[in-house]
Amino acid sequence: MLTKHKGILSNIGTQVVIAMVIGSLVGVYMGDAASMFAPLGAIFIHLIKMLVIPLVAVAIITGAANLGDSPAAGKIGLTTFGFFMLTSAIAVALAIFMGEMFTPGVGVDLSSMQGIFSNEYADKGNVPGFFDTILGMIPTNVFQSLNNANILQILVFCLFLGIALSKVEKKRSEPLLNILNGLVDAFVWMINVVMRIAPIGVFGLMAEAVGTFGFDVLTTVMQLFVVYVAAILIFGFVVYPLFIKLFSEVPVSRFLSAMKRPQAVALSTASSMATLPVTLDTVEKELNVSNSTASFVLPLGATINMSGNAIYYGLVAVFFAQVFNVDLGFAAYAAIIFTATIGAIGQAGVPGPSFLVVAVLLAAGIPIEGLPLLFALDRIFDMIRTALNITGDAACAVIVDKFNPENQVDAEVTPINGQEEKKVA
Repeated sequence: MLTKHKGILSNIGTQVVIAMVIGSLVGVYMGDAASMFAPLGAIFIHLIKMLVIPLVAVAIITGAANLGDSPAAGKIGLTTFGFFMLTSAIAVALAIFMGEMFTPGVGVDLSSMQGIFSNEYADKGNVPGFFDTILGMIPTNVFQSLNNANILQILVFCLFLGIALSKVEKKRSEPLLNILNGLVDAFVWMINVVMRIAPIGVFGLMAEAVGTFGFDVLTTVMQLFVVYVAAILIFGFVVYPLFIKLFSEVPVSRFLSAMKRPQAVALSTASSMATLPVTLDTVEKELNVSNSTASFVLPLGATINMSGNAIYYGLVAVFFAQVFNVDLGFAAYAAIIFTATIGAIGQAGVPGPSFLVVAVLLAAGIPIEGLPLLFALDRIFDMIRTALNITGDAACAVIVDKFNPENQVDAEVTPINGQEEKKVA
């Protein structure tokens, strides 16, 4: 019993959850004074950010290079993009459905909080057009993109470079790929070292967030929060498991069990990018996804797969429409789904208020004056939706990995070995 108990406490996921609880309690008890612990969280986040950008760049290059010379590369790429876009659209539709069913904005009185109303975000709701989006994805100076941490531009360049390396004669590209694979291993080791202080950093993050904002503001939008959490749980424990059950060979129970650790990290950091190393490690070692698939799908997902954000955008739109008595017709619903789904592409996988919700509200003709109320609570909402985002990344990796020729070879060999073992027995 003692050994088992010690093993549970030594698990980083358990330590992170405990740190979150203790940090929340300290934040409630100390109030604003809990901001004194903010540097602990800041140090942890800075260490993660220090490593994540180079890790993403190198992982994408190696992943694309390993897949690029495969006849299944196109199928894996198209399936990945299709999965992300489809699940984001389903997420928005679910959010709208639950918002209309449970009406979280009906009866909400914001008269006591008029002081926080503002139109200052009205100019932040512009969604670039199609060609502007395409141009924005292409770096004119890749070193500047790295310096500015422009994830989407880094992604495009590294994908292009990785595919180019796969087309180069193998004896010439192999030495460089060996170096890059060695760098990936080195970055993962560094991330694992940084993760040892994760509980301390999580404690600081939670103490500051809860101490600064408290739960007073949350009570005003409690109905929205409850419906939001319910939608996240439905998507994470019903929709994604259903996709895995139908389109992969991995047992759903095994998938959900393996995702506990990266979900705990995602909850604490509120960053898909910061959680990426943990997700990579979990997907490869516990779910047996090939390195080439994981290195391609997961960094891409951390950049453009935002199903949790999509649920947030859809629910917030319905919430404020109900608060301000705005009747939403079919055109408004279509605008919400389209804007939230397309706009999620290029959203950085890092914590902080998302102004895409402004674009969603404007597209549906919904007043935006009350948004500062939610921006004050964005950290809490962000933590929850990030956990769903990284779950979707892992689900996609598990599903598309069956198209990887490496696994098809394994699948052909394994039954033969299994039969031989039975014969020997």
